[in-house]
Amino acid sequence: MRRPAEPGARRATTAGTATTADTATAAPTAPDGRLPRFTRAERWVHRVTAALMLVCIATAACLYLPQLAELVGRRRLLVVVHEWCGLALPVPLLLGLGSRALRRDLGRLNRFQPYDRAWLRAVLRRSYRRTAGKFNAGQKLYAGWIAGAVLVLLGTGLLMWFTDLAPLAWRTGASFVHDWLALAVGVVVAGHLYKALGDPEARHGMRTGWVDPEWARIEHPEWEPTAEEGDPLPAAED
Repeated sequence: MRRPAEPGARRATTAGTATTADTATAAPTAPDGRLPRFTRAERWVHRVTAALMLVCIATAACLYLPQLAELVGRRRLLVVVHEWCGLALPVPLLLGLGSRALRRDLGRLNRFQPYDRAWLRAVLRRSYRRTAGKFNAGQKLYAGWIAGAVLVLLGTGLLMWFTDLAPLAWRTGASFVHDWLALAVGVVVAGHLYKALGDPEARHGMRTGWVDPEWARIEHPEWEPTAEEGDPLPAAED
């Protein structure tokens, strides 16, 4: 059975040369040979969302840990910052949906391919022979889990913020879910940052939008960049 390919993935390889369905959309390379990975819109969505998430985690820690609360003080200000940053968490993504590249990558994140299951099996066997498309299976699981967690935190946070929305029993349950899920999010985000710190090229791609082709070949062999992956190259000067 033929394995389905993700959008933009290579269709065939002959004599070591990858071909695509539409050569007109082949990805341009930067002057230094790098490949496009993320557009400016995608990078800004990631940056703003990350900043809001880190502020939420930091303020939550200050609100719940007595040592930090005593050190920082100004509890009411921390509560206001936490509430409004939490409410704003989905906004960057919603605004970014105007980007075609972002919508395409969300589709990739939401679609598991056979090689993603092979990637997970390789992780369980502690094998480094792992194949992936533009996003590996771990990144897809992280994105799906964090998106669901943010929605639950937003819903429970609103119940805690607006006390007239639900009876006391509901608010008590919401507080329990919100607190423990927030702790889980802090742990998972810390793991995400740890993995990012160990992959300088991935950080470079998220910072600039361009990655080394050798890194892409090793880490994401099923991904074939197209012209719509990144920002347009600057026009050449005469």
